[in-house]
Amino acid sequence: MCTHTPTCPTADSPDHEAAIVVACHPEQGWSLLCNGVLVFEDTGELLPDGRAVDPHRPLAVVA
Repeated sequence: MCTHTPTCPTADSPDHEAAIVVACHPEQGWSLLCNGVLVFEDTGELLPDGRAVDPHRPLAVVA
């Protein structure tokens, strides 16, 4: 899918979130990456094969 140079990470790559945003709908809370991954504002994801990735927000640090 990606036509960028260098090529963006695939949806199966551990760094798939580094792909370039091709559609952004902040009013709906999601963005589509060029590798087909849907990224949601709560940090959840939907992969092109239909698998869901649970939100993975950083844990709060207690001082």
